[in-house]
Amino acid sequence: MTEIVTLKAICDELKIDSREARERLRAAASDAKANPELAKARKPRAPWQWVKGSAAEKEARRALQPKKPA
Repeated sequence: MTEIVTLKAICDELKIDSREARERLRAAASDAKANPELAKARKPRAPWQWVKGSAAEKEARRALQPKKPA
């Protein structure tokens, strides 16, 4: 059986607010050129979750990483 990673688990791991995380993911998923797997995996009205180790999970983690100050 495949292991599922939820947005809540990633938020707890990265210590970020889930509301801010959802905003970042929506923005990242809308840019299909930069995040093709995340855009394909997104389903409206469905929870944010991915198969562990999938390309979509990696793109989601990259989108949720804290921004480095310039």
